[in-house]
Amino acid sequence: MVIDYVKIKVKAGNGGNGARTFRREKYVAAGGPDGGDGGKGGSIYLKVDDNTSTLLDFRYKKEFKADDGKNGAGARCSGISGKDLYISVPKGTIVKDCDKGKIIADMSHDGDTVLVAKGGRGGRGNQHFATSTRQVPNFSEMGEKGVEKNLELELKMIADVGLIGYPNVGKSTLISVVSSAKPKIANYHFTTLEPTLGVVKSKSGQTFVMADIPGIIEGASSGVGLGHKFLKHVERTRILLHVIDVTGSEGRNPAEDFYKINSELLKYGDILSSKKQIVVANKMDSLQNKSNLEELEEVCKKEKLKLFKISAATKDGVDELIDYVAECLSGIEKQDIVEIDDDYEIVDEQNDNSFEVVKKKDTYYVTGPMIERIMSKVNVFDVESRAYMQSMLEKLGVMKKVRELGLKSGETIDIIGYQMEYND
Repeated sequence: MVIDYVKIKVKAGNGGNGARTFRREKYVAAGGPDGGDGGKGGSIYLKVDDNTSTLLDFRYKKEFKADDGKNGAGARCSGISGKDLYISVPKGTIVKDCDKGKIIADMSHDGDTVLVAKGGRGGRGNQHFATSTRQVPNFSEMGEKGVEKNLELELKMIADVGLIGYPNVGKSTLISVVSSAKPKIANYHFTTLEPTLGVVKSKSGQTFVMADIPGIIEGASSGVGLGHKFLKHVERTRILLHVIDVTGSEGRNPAEDFYKINSELLKYGDILSSKKQIVVANKMDSLQNKSNLEELEEVCKKEKLKLFKISAATKDGVDELIDYVAECLSGIEKQDIVEIDDDYEIVDEQNDNSFEVVKKKDTYYVTGPMIERIMSKVNVFDVESRAYMQSMLEKLGVMKKVRELGLKSGETIDIIGYQMEYND
């Protein structure tokens, strides 16, 4: 079974706490602050791995956490940073931030690596807070929390050529005779329940990847049958081989089948409907009603499409088809069809200095990424640490904003759940 869609949770490591220590030396009664910084938390990356072809491993493990940074120590000793975590994904993986609903990465190339969760910064030791008026700072910063995300991974096959058509038209047989792929072949609908990739080599020596896509039926674009599930797999192909059973078995009309399949492609989106298409009239060895072929030829002439008459079972006409496909591919550049949201930044959580102040009755609620970062570093139970927090709020314009909204003495300020009474 191919696992092509999965949701995972990633949690970067927390930063280590800064140390609150002082020099203790012989003959020195009161040394200065020497608290070291906490180590940085480990970040989480996704990386394309050539040895990984599916998302199957994520069925058994869906939560990933990087190492936390170690706490700082005395004598200005910094804590060890947490080790970064690299998660292997197959080439062709689309990464989406579930919480923001944005695509953040299209991992389509060998070695592609993307940062998905940044580790928290380590807190600063008390050595950093010594000033001319505060020579003995008795506080330090706590480490920042690592970024936590819910991600959606979707695997889209990367193939040069996609085989499309109704079930039982001979797609599986064709790919089996032109490549080493061994798809299931039987005379019942939807034998192919998953896309199959095969490497094809033309007589000229050119190689390309062909994908056998499960049979598309009328209504596939709306979710009927298996079509909707697998239409997405042909989005990256450069050429579509439209395989048609020219014998008209099962009471089908080849010309009508051509238009019905193309109608589904058009409904699915412009990406598929605009791709170069080559029509393949298969099962010529069993053709009895020549009118089917003649009608299909007229359709291809009208639509200005190349038509190849083959028998996948006997291999008649197959070499000519493959050579033509190889020739066409040489003139079509590979294009990435996934649009990355330009306004998305992986590290925005730690660079966003925005905040918001909302007044409800006599309480002023202050929220925002910047406020969360400040509060994560503060020990609200320490007097000096709280004083430092208030000075930071003043410096960053938070208190100015609150006063502009009418803050009066005796009213309450709520800083992400921490409440304090304002005294002018």
